Amino acid sequence: MTGLNGFLNNGIFHIGDTAGRFYLGNRKGQSFALRLAMSLRKSAKVRAKHEKLGVHIPPFLIASIAASCNLRCSGCYARANGGCGDGQADKQLGVDDWRRIFQQASDAGVSFILLAGGEPLTRREIIELATRFPAIVFPVFTNGTLIDEAYVSLFDKHRHIIPVLSIEGDAAQTDARRGAGISDRIARTAGRFKERGILFGTSITVTSKNYRDVTHSDFAARLYENGCGLAFYVEYVPVEEHTEHLTLSGAELCALSERIEQLRTDNKGRGMSIMSFPGDEDRMGGCLAAGRGFFHINAVGAAEPCPFSPYSEINLREQSLMSVLQSEFFKKVRTISAADAINRKGGCTLFRLKDEVSQTLQAAPDFASAAIKEKTKE
Repeated sequence: MTGLNGFLNNGIFHIGDTAGRFYLGNRKGQSFALRLAMSLRKSAKVRAKHEKLGVHIPPFLIASIAASCNLRCSGCYARANGGCGDGQADKQLGVDDWRRIFQQASDAGVSFILLAGGEPLTRREIIELATRFPAIVFPVFTNGTLIDEAYVSLFDKHRHIIPVLSIEGDAAQTDARRGAGISDRIARTAGRFKERGILFGTSITVTSKNYRDVTHSDFAARLYENGCGLAFYVEYVPVEEHTEHLTLSGAELCALSERIEQLRTDNKGRGMSIMSFPGDEDRMGGCLAAGRGFFHINAVGAAEPCPFSPYSEINLREQSLMSVLQSEFFKKVRTISAADAINRKGGCTLFRLKDEVSQTLQAAPDFASAAIKEKTKE
């Protein structure tokens, strides 16, 4: 794992450097950036100690803390997988559950926990809990519509909680997927962050329809000018039936990779970091899911390889983070993805190999989504 760890650590330290550049001339921000750099290096040392003992700790976790959302975006993976919807709220992990998970992650040397949903800002109690773990960076992937002055003040006071606003491109493209007027609301929120000098990011879903537009140099320049410090380019995964036409072809994936590299070259020296998922996995020997670089915890506590591979045999209500990382299920999934690494065709590996992953399950556990339970019956 030495080469992989080196790649992951370099990427993490680059994010820290981005924060330092973004906050130049901002005393509060500079103080945060210095603490961040120290925390990232300390966590890397903790992970290295575990590695010597034969336990690989991924630097990232993805935690879907909410099983509900105030929007109904087309093609939403959380709704398609059954992880977000009506009647799910009473099954969600509580504050004590997440406190234990965050503490275990902090002790193990996890550097980033990406908070998702549903809409994570519907769980203010969990966002406030995250403020108590300053050694971990919590990017919050949000539709941006619930950010009021109280949330802006929270992000201002606790700079390690970083809002990431979800968009699809320009106003028309964003509204077409997320609803009329959503782009204007996001733009106003971004303006408030810029005015307060708060580091924020954007998450851009890349499809066959918009990949040229969102990877144009002018588009990235506008993001930067509007105060954005982190840009996540996420390839569309067709979890919703009849949306396969939105996925990128082989030629489009190659073009996307080239365009992302050009954007990174254009943005050198700026306070903006550009990441691509799963495109960046090509540099790291394949899929990073199932604990290789990250894993996913859904709103009811199931430990899944990836949000796009929502299969699980383990629940963190009863199991520890370490037991999940060393589980036979995750080992089997890593073997499946590793065998396919030499034939990588772009896109989400485990989504493409969903039949192989689902076949490793003996039966769908009680905490599995309805979609997964139905799949294991077939």
